[in-house]
Amino acid sequence: MQKAEDKKKILRQALAELLKEFRGNKSQFLFASENDISVSIISNIERGLKDPQLSTIFKLAEACNLSCDKFIELLIKKLPANFYLIEK
Repeated sequence: MQKAEDKKKILRQALAELLKEFRGNKSQFLFASENDISVSIISNIERGLKDPQLSTIFKLAEACNLSCDKFIELLIKKLPANFYLIEK
């Protein structure tokens, strides 16, 4: 059984990977500027340090030209099979 903090770390790392893929070769500064997101938020997400707010998730999805549900779907695909934050 994994600790809750370990599971959150796995989730943050998956989000970091997804965001880096969609940002591509753009700098964090340019990506953030173009999408009304602070550079520090992008940096913290990509380093797996912070859980973004729901409104930031929506902005990230839009910045990646995706609907929020598609963005979340791609995030889920990066997680281990049967991943849950709450033990069932």
